[in-house]
Amino acid sequence: MARVLLIEDDPSVRDALTLALKGRDHEVESAASGEDGLERLARFAADVVVLDLMLPGIDGFEVCRRIRAASSTSIVMLSARGDDFDVVGGLEAGADDYVVKPVRPQVLEARIRAVLRRTDGVPSPVETYGALCVDRASLTVSRGGRQVALPPIELRLLLYLSASPGQVFSRQQLLESVWEHDYLGDSRLVDACVQRLRAKIEDVPAEPRYVQTVRGFGYRFGPV
Repeated sequence: MARVLLIEDDPSVRDALTLALKGRDHEVESAASGEDGLERLARFAADVVVLDLMLPGIDGFEVCRRIRAASSTSIVMLSARGDDFDVVGGLEAGADDYVVKPVRPQVLEARIRAVLRRTDGVPSPVETYGALCVDRASLTVSRGGRQVALPPIELRLLLYLSASPGQVFSRQQLLESVWEHDYLGDSRLVDACVQRLRAKIEDVPAEPRYVQTVRGFGYRFGPV
């Protein structure tokens, strides 16, 4: 069970998704506007926010930016169009994943489970790569001795890449392993997440030491 904050202005969609999520044993709090959603998030300790982008007043892009500036809560955005403007804008604002409307409850449930899933395994020592330290036991990351707050999807991407330093992974491989999309997914999810991750762990994001691009192939971690 997860605590889900649903921010959706369409009453019929909001009621249908609330009913579907509760039917899957989630605790659901709903809001009809961005302002109301931000107020409820301050009181409701949500595990994940399901956020419609096209909201009256404060739109979903700004809501997403404000949530991400204040916390690492997972965000799944709802896009009515699924076009570049919606998807890229939402991902750059900090969303972890997206679902195109009309929303199928089973698809939304899969996205929620994927963004919340944590890495399992036997605790291992802290791994140090230059100024970057990755602790797989406590699922924490620090740079230069200061802890770096990463949303779950960025943390999973870093853990996955750093587990195999120097190995190149295609965007599709990362979608399948990190996002758990078992179809030909949207590579924009990967690119936007890499950009956000670099902004937090790299000294110079435009000249990355850790998460490096291999043109024509994908991404790799290091060599540092």
